[in-house]
Amino acid sequence: MDNRGGRGGVVALTDNPFLKGAVIRPEPISPGISVRDLVNETFQAYNAARLREACWLYTQRMLEPDVTVGLGLTGALTPAGLGRAALIPLIEWGFVDWIVSTGANLYHDAHFAMGLSLHRGTPNMDDRALREHGVVRIYDILFDYQVLLDTDLFFRTILKEEEFQRDMASSEFHYRVGAFLKKREDAMGLGRVSLLSAAYASGVPVYTSSPGDSSIGMNVAALSLTECGPRIDVSRDVNETAAIVLHAKKQGKSGVLILGGGSPKNFLLQTEPQIQEVLGLQESGHDYFLQITDARPDTGGLSGATPSEAVSWGKLDPSRLPDAVVCYLDATIGLPLLAAYAMTEHDKRPLQRIYDRREDLYQRLRQAYLNREKNLAENLERG
Repeated sequence: MDNRGGRGGVVALTDNPFLKGAVIRPEPISPGISVRDLVNETFQAYNAARLREACWLYTQRMLEPDVTVGLGLTGALTPAGLGRAALIPLIEWGFVDWIVSTGANLYHDAHFAMGLSLHRGTPNMDDRALREHGVVRIYDILFDYQVLLDTDLFFRTILKEEEFQRDMASSEFHYRVGAFLKKREDAMGLGRVSLLSAAYASGVPVYTSSPGDSSIGMNVAALSLTECGPRIDVSRDVNETAAIVLHAKKQGKSGVLILGGGSPKNFLLQTEPQIQEVLGLQESGHDYFLQITDARPDTGGLSGATPSEAVSWGKLDPSRLPDAVVCYLDATIGLPLLAAYAMTEHDKRPLQRIYDRREDLYQRLRQAYLNREKNLAENLERG
């Protein structure tokens, strides 16, 4: 990545191989400084430097035309307004090609398309008093309990429609929900406020790694008691996501942008072990790894698992390990800065519209696996 003096420091003139990095000598911050200049010139060390490296990796490597970018989304980012503020622009600019999210982010995303309001608050409130007043708290985000009831009713109503009465991948499920949310946005004149609506319009497939672990899943489960509603095919999700990555690697490169960690992080990364270890297809791992997390690597949680550890599983191409950045930073801070930087530094990319091609990619993966199994069987017969 770029390490010139013009990128936040004076070029070092020394023969010492350990002192080749730019000299730390930033210009004073001045009124009206741009996000790009702030990052390039003042983010010199510690996790500020990692965020600068993340911005460079994203804009100089991951957004090249031949790279397919997968986004992992955890934490309560949509109720904090980051769906509309940062994620929708990234989708519409072609900077995200496919998504794995927690169901909670997608559930709270629906509030905005329904015209329901969430409010700023503080984390230091009496939750007993909030309960008495019918107010729900997500740290310092507050909203009326009726928001949950209205959103639950919305999901239970649309999921009774005929188009949902069958088995489907979570990508198709979210695509169809996105169509309903877009209709709500349009009818209410809200503009684009829903991540799922933006993904629907842009052909970006959205998966959830734990379909039952959210209020959306709870409403799906409620309908199943009456033998109504969709049945999410998790095996199809595993194979569809692997198919996306296999195609990406055959056509170019694959990059992952992970906000937080959790189950979506593993679901993004397990695509490579699915291809290599389970399906037995030759592959070398994702090319680019960018994570913004506050999880430590030494406590046993996957969210803190490092890129080098991912190499040992085949999740990340070992030859690409230098092109891996982890920022130990709150994603609510890192995401807006990364998005603003990327949109300043890089032109829009053409939409890949992977959702429209997912069946073709799935069948290519299936055929590659069947051919491999056939070859193994023939080799066994020959002895």
